[in-house]
Amino acid sequence: MAKNPTQTAPDWQISASELSSFIDGLTEPHILIDTEYRVLFANSSYKRNFQLSDEQLRGRHCYEVSHQYDKPCDQMGESCPMALAKASKDKARVLHLHHTPHGEQYVNIAITPLVHPNGEVHGFIERMDPIHHVHHEAKAQGLTGQSAAFKKMLSWVGRVANTQASVLLLGETGTGKELLAQSIHATSDRRHKSFVPVDCSSLTETLFESELFGHEKGAFTDAHRAKAGLVETAHEGTLFLDEVGDIPLSMQVKLLRLLETGTYRRVGSPEQRHANVRIVSATHRNLDDMVQQGLFRRDLYHRLSTFPIQIPPLREREDDIPLLVDSLLQRMSSQYGKVKVEESALTWLRKQTFQGNIRELRNLLERAVILAETSTLNRSVLQMASQMGQAGAHTDEPESTPLAPNKHDSEQTLQHHQDQYLLDQLQTFKGSKAELARSLGLSERTLYRKIKELQQIHPKK
Repeated sequence: MAKNPTQTAPDWQISASELSSFIDGLTEPHILIDTEYRVLFANSSYKRNFQLSDEQLRGRHCYEVSHQYDKPCDQMGESCPMALAKASKDKARVLHLHHTPHGEQYVNIAITPLVHPNGEVHGFIERMDPIHHVHHEAKAQGLTGQSAAFKKMLSWVGRVANTQASVLLLGETGTGKELLAQSIHATSDRRHKSFVPVDCSSLTETLFESELFGHEKGAFTDAHRAKAGLVETAHEGTLFLDEVGDIPLSMQVKLLRLLETGTYRRVGSPEQRHANVRIVSATHRNLDDMVQQGLFRRDLYHRLSTFPIQIPPLREREDDIPLLVDSLLQRMSSQYGKVKVEESALTWLRKQTFQGNIRELRNLLERAVILAETSTLNRSVLQMASQMGQAGAHTDEPESTPLAPNKHDSEQTLQHHQDQYLLDQLQTFKGSKAELARSLGLSERTLYRKIKELQQIHPKK
């Protein structure tokens, strides 16, 4: 049968048994349901996901199985895709949280009504696309959240993941752009192929082309053998370009050619190669401004940003702080053991701005765990850890003095102090860059990016 019932309402002459047979061959979880929410048929993927047999599903309502509700979703304060499809007699999509034997799971729901030629809706086909590496409860790995801003972001991920569109992730440093890129890859039909990250900020102009496209033996000094590039490694998978705003202008045209034609050349080779890659890129920079300043190609910008997703900063995800704290402490437990946080400490954390977002929160928690004399973090130890992390902070400040920037602080002034502090550290620190990064609570990659930014602002320093 040529038609896909999840995309086009089928001719009503198709029997329920034919629909069931078609649905059973689909990879993602699908169910056939009637207008009273009863599950008529579930494919193998759906039954595996909920660990239920045909007998256990027979006669049950979809909301019972996926939500453990005794009423439809729209009567329980959620958006019901069936109600939307009934009203419009057209496809509908929503983000839902399903309860499965594996735990709570974010799922993008796409529902298609089965419309009789007389206009009457006789049933629905529902497809479930689980969003992988994203959690509603505290987990040691992946993205965690349940705030409105977080769910809105996930709804965009659910819509674009199974397409081939280029995705541009926009967000401040430390918001989890690479984790979100991994989620997009893991949710897509390319998930069984490679996810290849490229740190554009760490590659010099001379290295960028060789790393991305590979090189032939003898192409340049020290090219003692041919080497495949990251594009080749990502064939049929996903190529993640992190900090795409740092790509040298001279290299942007070659990346544009890859996006437009799927072709590239290794350094030192006239042979044109083909690559089937899905591009997901990320930046904390304002690419619109860079285009206006002539620092980023307009045509490349439009190719990369087919589907832009704005990642909310942590200050817009206050409700997620307790979950994130729990998740981050779980990740540290193998090194520091189990640690609890007092409620007053969580209240204090929720009031912080976290300009460095989740990365700053993680560093603050680790400093606090090291400083704490017990396995419980209180407000005082978090304030002490915050003070240590502030540029130019004095250790003899009285405890009543605010120890972390509040929402009324001038971001410009704070940034100036941070820049000056980093400049001072670069001039006086005796260890390696890796040791300096650790002492500042930064990743080495972030330190190099900050150095690069400072060199642009203070070229003589």
